[in-house]
Amino acid sequence: MSFSRKTPFLRRGLPALLVALCLPALAHAFTPFVVRDIKVNGIQRVDAGTVFSYLPVKVGEEFTEAEASEAIQRLYATGFFSDVRIDTANDVLVVTVQERPTIASVSFNGMREFDVKGITQSLKQVGFGEGRVFDRSMLERARFEIEQQYLSKGKYGVEINPIITPLPRNRVGVSFEIFEGERAHISEIDVVGNKAFSDDDLRDAMDLTTSGMMTWYTGTDKYSREKLEGDVERLRSFYLDRGYLEYSAEAPQVTISPDREHIFITYTVHEGEPYKVRSVKLAGNLLGLDKNIRDLIAVKAGETFSAAKTNETAKAITEYLGTLGYAFANVNPNPVLDRDNHETDLTFYVDPGKRVYVRRIQIGGNTRTRDEVIRREMRQQEAAWYDGNAIKNSRDRIDRLGYFNEVNVSSEPVPGSTDQIDINVDVKEKPTGLINLGVGYGSTDGVILSAGISQDNIFGSGNTLSLNVNTSEYNRALVLSHTDPYWTKDGISKTTSLYYRRTTPYDSDRGIGDYRVTSYGGGFNFGVPISENDRIFAGVSYEHNKLSDLSANYTPQAYHDFVDQYGESTNSLIFNLGWSKDTRDSALAPTEGSYTRLSADYSILDLEYYMLSAQQQYYLPLGRAFTLAFNGAVDWGRSYSDKDFPVIKNVYGGGIGSVRGYEGASLGGRDTKTDDYLGGARRVYGNMQLYLPFPGATRDRTLRWFIFADAGKVDNPQGECARGRNNYAEDPCGWKYAAGVGLSWQSPLGPLQLSWGRALNAKEGDDKQAFQFQIGTGF
Repeated sequence: MSFSRKTPFLRRGLPALLVALCLPALAHAFTPFVVRDIKVNGIQRVDAGTVFSYLPVKVGEEFTEAEASEAIQRLYATGFFSDVRIDTANDVLVVTVQERPTIASVSFNGMREFDVKGITQSLKQVGFGEGRVFDRSMLERARFEIEQQYLSKGKYGVEINPIITPLPRNRVGVSFEIFEGERAHISEIDVVGNKAFSDDDLRDAMDLTTSGMMTWYTGTDKYSREKLEGDVERLRSFYLDRGYLEYSAEAPQVTISPDREHIFITYTVHEGEPYKVRSVKLAGNLLGLDKNIRDLIAVKAGETFSAAKTNETAKAITEYLGTLGYAFANVNPNPVLDRDNHETDLTFYVDPGKRVYVRRIQIGGNTRTRDEVIRREMRQQEAAWYDGNAIKNSRDRIDRLGYFNEVNVSSEPVPGSTDQIDINVDVKEKPTGLINLGVGYGSTDGVILSAGISQDNIFGSGNTLSLNVNTSEYNRALVLSHTDPYWTKDGISKTTSLYYRRTTPYDSDRGIGDYRVTSYGGGFNFGVPISENDRIFAGVSYEHNKLSDLSANYTPQAYHDFVDQYGESTNSLIFNLGWSKDTRDSALAPTEGSYTRLSADYSILDLEYYMLSAQQQYYLPLGRAFTLAFNGAVDWGRSYSDKDFPVIKNVYGGGIGSVRGYEGASLGGRDTKTDDYLGGARRVYGNMQLYLPFPGATRDRTLRWFIFADAGKVDNPQGECARGRNNYAEDPCGWKYAAGVGLSWQSPLGPLQLSWGRALNAKEGDDKQAFQFQIGTGF
C-alpha cells in the first residue's frame, strides 16, 4: 500500500457528524495502512500529547477509515479545536488542527446591581470564564445567564452587549456592556377566587406591594422572582394558619407593560373550607417522656387548625429532644382530614433518632483571637452528649464578647459514625482596638493634644487594656485600666485601674480658670459568675481629691460650700457591690433579650456618702428586621453624715446617653452665683428606640437607624433645686422629654451614634441641642 499524494479525509469547517456520514463514501480513495509516524500541526497551547491521547491508533498499528472517523469526532468533542483535518503521506498520519481562542479576561461595564465576583462565579458554573475555551454558543449562554439575573430583580429593560477583543497568542478579552435600566415597579396585585378573605387582607400578608408613599424606602414595590415565590408561600401559610387545609393555588400570572416599567401580578386561589382539630395524638418513639412532650403541644382539640402552632409544636419537641442529645430528632405532624365534617385528627410522629455526642469542637475564622478565648465560652463540651440549649447559650456568650461581627454555630455528622457529630464555630472578627489621636488649637487652651488607645481583645487574649491621655491646658487626664475576664479558670474577672485628672474650668470674662480640681486614685474590681447569665461584682478603690485656686467671684458657690464642709483636700475609700444579668443575643447589635445591672458605692474616710444605681434594658424583636428597645436607669446618692452630698460626686444628664435634644450635662440645678451646670445627686431617665435596617446595608447588622423617645430628670433629694443666678432657669430639675431620629454604627473607630432630637417641653433657661454626635456610647 502506498500513496503518492495527500488524501484529505475532512475539509475545513465540516462538523464531526457530517464527517462521520461522508467518510464511508470515500472508501474507494482510502486503503488501510500501517502508521509509520504521526505528526501534529497547528497546535499553540494544547500539548501534542493531548492530541495523541485522543487518537485511536499508535505508530506501528493499522489505520482504517473507521478509526479516521473516530479520531475526528474525538478531537472535535474536546472543544479545543474549531477545525480538524487528517491527511496521510507515505504512511505518515498528519493531524492538522486550528485551536479555538481562550478567554483571557472577563469584565463588566455599567453593572451596579450585582457584585462582580458573584456574577463571575455564576458564569463559571455555566462554563464561561477566564482560562476557558471561547465558544460563541457559550458566550450567548453567558449573556442569557446575566440577563436572567437582572430579570429576577425586576429589571426588564436591561440591555447586555458582549464585546470581543482579539489578543495575542490566540486569546480574546470579553467585555459585557450593560445598560441596567430602571427596575420595574408593581402597579397592581389582584387575587382571584378568594371568598373568605378580602384582597386587602391577603395583600397585607405579602411582602410585595404596589407603589406607595414609603416604597421608595422599603423597596417592596420592586419586583423580584425570589420575593414572588416568598409571597406564594406566605399566602399558603396565611390560609393554613386559619385552618384551610385544602387550600391550593395556581402559579401566579405576571405581566409587564410594553414600556417594561409596570408589572401586574394575579394570584388565583382555591380556598376550600376551614378545618377544626378533633384530636391531637403522639406516636412513635417517645422515650418514656410522654408527659414532658405532651406539655409542649400548643395545638388543642376543638380549635381551628393552625399550621403556625403545629410547626411551633414540632420545633419545640425537636429542640427538647436536642437538649437530651438527640441532635437529629425528627417530628412530623400528620393531619388526617374528615372532609364531610371538616375536622382533622392531628398526630405528631416522633422519631428521636440515635443519641449522639460531640466528638470535636472546631473553631474557624479567628485570625487574631486565640481559640481558648472562644472555647472558654462554650457550654457544650467535647466527648459529652449533644445539648441544644448548651449550643445556643454558647453562641450567645461568644457573641456577647463583642469581638466578632458574626458568630455561626453549626453541626455535621462524623463520616462513618452514627452517634457522633462535630460542632463548627465560625466567627468573623471585627476591629476591637481604638486609637484616638487629636491635635487642636483654641484661643483659650492653646495647643491641645489628646491620645487614647483601647484594645478590647489585646493580643487575642480576651483581655482589655486602655490608656487615655489628654493634655489640654485646662483639662488633663491620664487613665490606665486592665481587665482580665478569666482571672481564674472559674471565670472570675479582675479589673485594675489607675487614674489622674485635673480640671480647670475656664471663665472667658476673666481669662483665667475659676478653680482647679485634681483627682488621682486606683482600685480593683472583681466579677464572680453565679450562673450562665448572672455575675456579682465587688471591689474597692482609693481616691484623693483637691480643690484649689478658688475665686471669690467666679467659682460656683456650690464648690465654696464643699470646701467649707469638707476642706480643700479629701481622701475616700470607696467600696462597691453589684449584680448584673445579661441575656442579650449580641453585645454589638442586640435584637432580643435583656440586660440588668444593680450596683452600690459606699464611701468612707473624708467623704461619707453612698450611691445606688440601677439599669434595665430590654430588646423585643418585631419581625426579622425591626427591634424595639427599652432602657431605663436610676442613680440615687445621699450623704450619711450631717454634711451635704459632695458636689464633686454629682451625676449629670442631657445629651446622648440620657435625654437627647438637650445639651450634654445641662439637666439639673444651676449654681446661684455663676449659672454653671451642677448636676445632682439623683438621676432618672428612660429611652425607647425602634431600630430599623439601614437601606442598602442589610449585610451589616451593626448599621441601623432608629426613632427614639427620651424622658429624664436630675435633681437633689436632700435639698431644693437651685435655679441659677436671679432664678435664670425656670425648671431645671423637672422632667424633660425629647423625641427624634438617629443612626448607630459599630464603626472601625468605635461605637458611633448620631441623633437629631427635639426637646418637647423645654422651659425658659433650658439649653437645647438638636444635633448630637458621639463615639463610644452604648444604648
